[in-house]
Amino acid sequence: MIVREQLELMERNNLSPYATLSEKSRGRLKEEPQCDIRPVFQRDRDRIIHSKSFRRLKDKTQVFLTPEGDHYRTRLTHTLEVSQNARTIAKALRLNEELVEAIALGHDLGHTPFGHAGERALNRVCSLGFEHNVQSVRTVDVLEKDGQGLNLTYEVRDGILNHQTSSMPFTLEGKIVRLSDKIAYIHHDMDDAIRGGILKDSDVPKEIGEVLGYTTRERLDSFIHDIVNYSFDKNDISMSPDVAEAMKKMRNFMFERVYQSSIAKAEEHKAEALIETLFNHFIRNKDQLPPEYLSMLDFGERIDRVVCDYVGAMTDHYAISLYEELYVPKSWHG
Repeated sequence: MIVREQLELMERNNLSPYATLSEKSRGRLKEEPQCDIRPVFQRDRDRIIHSKSFRRLKDKTQVFLTPEGDHYRTRLTHTLEVSQNARTIAKALRLNEELVEAIALGHDLGHTPFGHAGERALNRVCSLGFEHNVQSVRTVDVLEKDGQGLNLTYEVRDGILNHQTSSMPFTLEGKIVRLSDKIAYIHHDMDDAIRGGILKDSDVPKEIGEVLGYTTRERLDSFIHDIVNYSFDKNDISMSPDVAEAMKKMRNFMFERVYQSSIAKAEEHKAEALIETLFNHFIRNKDQLPPEYLSMLDFGERIDRVVCDYVGAMTDHYAISLYEELYVPKSWHG
């Protein structure tokens, strides 16, 4: 028996009856030979980790734009925290950790520079609209590997597409990532806000603290324990009503105190203007697009879609340096 088949047998014997088995995957966009060592979801995880779009996450804003300090989250560290939380839950529920990890590591690959400010800007100026979850799937299907894509499994692609509040994945593993994403950003965004002096632990309303705890550590522990306990031996992933309501209140509190009115968000209008300027520049000057994006036009892609792909894939620093190169006058030396 080859190694992959032994690992698939271990899944069959050890995982929950509600788990998604690697050998039962619905397959890939393009059929390809199986690996003799790695089951399909492990293979997807490896492809994501080795992708260019995954490496770029290290220089993309999570919430706080260009913070001074080494310990604020980036889109990459957010992704790793989502993955860690999701794997903890999946392991406790005997679900497929490799599927969970692949979805978690890929869920934000299509995010823009400057976080949701960049996403808002592209959604506003692109006639086709822009949503980072849809772009994440386009990234793994079309943009990676010079247009070949990563050819991921249906289950991973579904989890990436449906990780936001407005939609629901069809696997329990995808549902774990969907909740883990919310837990991670509420937890670490509050931690960053406290580090930046925007909030104090004591600012958390008592009605939330009584349910979830009064420190970031207590709240994370409460979320994860509640999901595991409430979902154990069920064909669903959910929180208890009390904790779900407390998380909703926590999210509203963060929007009020951090996401919409914080001093740390004061520069976002500049980031949006920068993204809009770059988008409009390349719409007018498509010949300045890199060759791999120009070639997409030859295959019938619309110009606004291709420019969205290019600008949306940029890191914060690359977008700023490109803007400076195009629009900031340089000193002249005679």
